[in-house]
Amino acid sequence: MCRLFGLSSAPRRTCATFWLLDAPDSLSEQSHHYPDGTGLGYFDTDGTPEVHKTPVAAYRDQCFAEEAKETESATFVAHVRFASTGGLERRNTHPFLQDGRLFAHNGVIEGLDDLDAELGEYRKLVEGETDSERFFALITRETRAHGGDVAAGIEAAARWVAENLPVYALNLVLTTPQDLWALRYPDTHRLYVLQRAAGGCHGGRHLDQSGTEGRIRVRSRDLADVPAFVVASEHMDDHPDWCPMEPGELLHIGPGLAPTRRIVLPDEPAHRLSLADLRPEAAASQAV
Repeated sequence: MCRLFGLSSAPRRTCATFWLLDAPDSLSEQSHHYPDGTGLGYFDTDGTPEVHKTPVAAYRDQCFAEEAKETESATFVAHVRFASTGGLERRNTHPFLQDGRLFAHNGVIEGLDDLDAELGEYRKLVEGETDSERFFALITRETRAHGGDVAAGIEAAARWVAENLPVYALNLVLTTPQDLWALRYPDTHRLYVLQRAAGGCHGGRHLDQSGTEGRIRVRSRDLADVPAFVVASEHMDDHPDWCPMEPGELLHIGPGLAPTRRIVLPDEPAHRLSLADLRPEAAASQAV
């Protein structure tokens, strides 16, 4: 399945290194198994979003690897894609950008004609073919409708999808320059959260995390002195405080790293899909 990673040290900016080519548990190594795209999103000092992504495996794109190695931001989102909907093009590669926000998704939504009809004029925000970017456009519409309240936008959009469309999973990470949101829904895929004190559980240590199954690796010297929140599709190290998000839970990490956690979708999807229900390419993207 696709892999999600989010990091917030807001309001402090953190320099983080994402290994792509030269670490065994890196995005590059992961992309050998998830060969349809790799992306990294973050924000400049003035809040301008930066997206570096490629629609082919990172190990085949030296330029992307060099650009993505070291960045500085208060929030980050990274994604490795195994395509379920949409061709291998940059426009279909996560993360996506709308209204100055960055978004990555792991899951499958069917009934895209119905979703397009619901989007109406907001369909023009969608540059590619994916269910993920369409879902993001619905979040953007609902966020605008709720006066810029991103949490309300995510909740409203996810509830509409859960009530009206066939759903396999809606796990997501959404970031702004100072905020990070994550949703796990339903219980199909896990999504883990770590509240990391400065220096980690032993104190004085930089961040150096590698996925337990040979997935994303990230390192930050700054986090020896700065606290952070990490959201990931799997445990990234042996820290004892990793905990899974609950199904239907929406997490918000704002400046100062005070978390807000709520169950916003307590019910099962009205049309829940099993792995056997998915198209072969979609099933392959979720089963790996």
